[in-house]
Amino acid sequence: MKTICCALSAWVGLIAAVSCSGPASREGTLPVYRDETRPIEERVEDALSRMTLEEKVAVLHAQSKFSSAGVPRLGIPELWCTDGPHGIRPEVLWDEWDQAGWTNDSCTAFPALTCLAATWNPEMAALYGKSIGEEARYREKDVLLGPGVNIYRSPLNGRNFEYMGEDPYLAVRMVVPYVQGVQQNGVAACVKHFALNNQETRRHGVNVVVEDRALREIYLPAFRAAVVEGGAWAVMGAYNKYRGEYCCHNDYLLNGILKGEWNFDGAVISDWGGTHDTKQAIENGLDLEYGSWTNGLNQGSSNAYDNYYLANPYLELLRRGEADTATLDNKVRRVLRLIFRTAMNTQKPFGSLNSPEHLAAARRIAGEGMVLLKNDAETLPFDPASMKKLLVVGENAVKMMTVGGGSSSLKVRHECTPLEGIRAAAEPTCEVLFERGYVGDVTGSYNGVKTGQDLTESRSAEQLIADAVAAAREADGVIFIGGLNKSEFQDCEGADRREYGLPYAQDRVIEALAEANPRLAVVLVSGNAVAMPWIGRVPAVVEAWFSGSEAGNALADVLFGKVNPSGKLPFTFPVRLEDNAAHALGEFPGGDSVRYNEGIFVGYRWHEIREIEPLFPFGHGLSYTTFDYSNLRLSSDRMTADGTISLQVDVTNTGSRPGAEVVQLYIGDEESLSERPIKELKGFEKVFLNPGETRSVTMTIDTDALKFYDDREHRWVAEPGEFSVHVGASSADIRLTGSFTLR
Repeated sequence: MKTICCALSAWVGLIAAVSCSGPASREGTLPVYRDETRPIEERVEDALSRMTLEEKVAVLHAQSKFSSAGVPRLGIPELWCTDGPHGIRPEVLWDEWDQAGWTNDSCTAFPALTCLAATWNPEMAALYGKSIGEEARYREKDVLLGPGVNIYRSPLNGRNFEYMGEDPYLAVRMVVPYVQGVQQNGVAACVKHFALNNQETRRHGVNVVVEDRALREIYLPAFRAAVVEGGAWAVMGAYNKYRGEYCCHNDYLLNGILKGEWNFDGAVISDWGGTHDTKQAIENGLDLEYGSWTNGLNQGSSNAYDNYYLANPYLELLRRGEADTATLDNKVRRVLRLIFRTAMNTQKPFGSLNSPEHLAAARRIAGEGMVLLKNDAETLPFDPASMKKLLVVGENAVKMMTVGGGSSSLKVRHECTPLEGIRAAAEPTCEVLFERGYVGDVTGSYNGVKTGQDLTESRSAEQLIADAVAAAREADGVIFIGGLNKSEFQDCEGADRREYGLPYAQDRVIEALAEANPRLAVVLVSGNAVAMPWIGRVPAVVEAWFSGSEAGNALADVLFGKVNPSGKLPFTFPVRLEDNAAHALGEFPGGDSVRYNEGIFVGYRWHEIREIEPLFPFGHGLSYTTFDYSNLRLSSDRMTADGTISLQVDVTNTGSRPGAEVVQLYIGDEESLSERPIKELKGFEKVFLNPGETRSVTMTIDTDALKFYDDREHRWVAEPGEFSVHVGASSADIRLTGSFTLR
């Protein structure tokens, strides 16, 4: 339907455009705004000059659930958005959230962004962006609502699985190639949620109180990189407040930082229902308003888009002379620029949907992102050829995970569950048995999309455990697959987790299995850290994340050694919830306001300065091989204010399997007058090595890596003095150290 409507409106508009008065049409050529050989700014100004006041206002707000108007009279098409960031959302009805009932809108589900971040590989981010951009292009979407780069502050945030972890430098390195990969398809990446959207509890109104230094050092760098380095064409405002103003029309964030300091030339899009006031939306940086009903939050009259804050209320102010046209034109320029880059870009490549290449990309990213947390006595990988019976236990082995979780819920062509992937890889050599173990959420639907699975269970909890234990005693090995799911109060938009421990009494099942069979591997499917009171009794643990369409095949690749795990944690696993900074200082989720009392000490920064041992540290991840670090060299022991230092380290694969290691560089300021973390991630490189192979890894340190934000002087500062260099396999596994002096 969209294709037909767009074609008709564009054709009618083109006839009108070429017959309109003006020098371009008299010369028999296309109007400037339709001439793609002309600079985009000339085209924007030409189109702007031809638009009526009513047409200008019309392009600033939604006309349906996921589209906003173009200018039919001029042949400028409407703009279509789609939810991301893990796949292309199925079509909904024009003015409802219900499914449109299409049969050709199934997509490839890519792994959650926590899994992507865990690859610690910008090449995987580029592949991810390119692939999902191709799917958006095929579905004729102009704006992909993603990626999300909000910082992992608490393990209870229900939406952490959509983000890239706790460290701003890691998020910076991963978001830029993602954005560039999406936009090479002529599809805009809409980076979200700007900013400080770090909880779901009271997300529509909670006011975040955070010092400027933490804002600049922790919560903004990934957004800045997406805009300044990645060239993002759109940014989505957050639901919450900052400095008492809603982030979708926040003068300091949008006008001051985003458009002022960072020179963002794209469009600021509201989160659905994130707009609350016409005057503030006009003055404080919002360009394009989307929502659900009249005001985006509460049910109103059907097709009430003309009542949006940037619709008729704005138009009336303009007609009465109570709003200036310069501000209006600035907004329209940004929306036109977005349309010309996407919907009116005839040079963009063809897209593809559910292609073999996309499924292969999803499988590769998932396999590379899975993290081997523990592997005592080389329990993994399992060898099906040497086993007669392999037992798989756990609801997450069979439960589809692509449906649910909120706006990132998808409708996929197929989803390979862990049990299916394990059976495909192990049988017929090895018989794979299954026991439920526990009952979690037997439902499987979201917004009209249904998995079709029947997960009902008649056995009691005690019987489920007894049956699993009996089978475990007869098996040559046991794989427990549990963790979280995408139900409310777990990894899900709209609500935060209620507990740090595993739900559905899974700890009891794991402990019983550990007693029954020593060859036990626990696989966690989640987007968050969880408590592990049984960790001392379980020899092998894998964090498998929400891994998308190819989840089962990717997991089998890792469990059976086809893929040597190389993922590293993008956030810290604390032993207890109280070990996390946000909870230690008592401000999660807060009340009407939430104070970030921990400041810059998020994640591993907090654990190190308070000397709290984590369950698993940031950057941790094991391999089926081993790596040795040696021969750290710095090009100089002194750096000038405008200079750089080159760092080199040799890495050797000392094991018997090919594998990849992420070499991590942390830097500490030894002489700072301001309080700083013990050390901070400032570089990393993923290196693939064959057994016995040695490679020299090179990284460059510049003064930007040494700076902190001085919130008294409102500028970035690098203080002269000694800086320490820490190179290792995680934030807690430092293999080599050095130092240099900044002059």
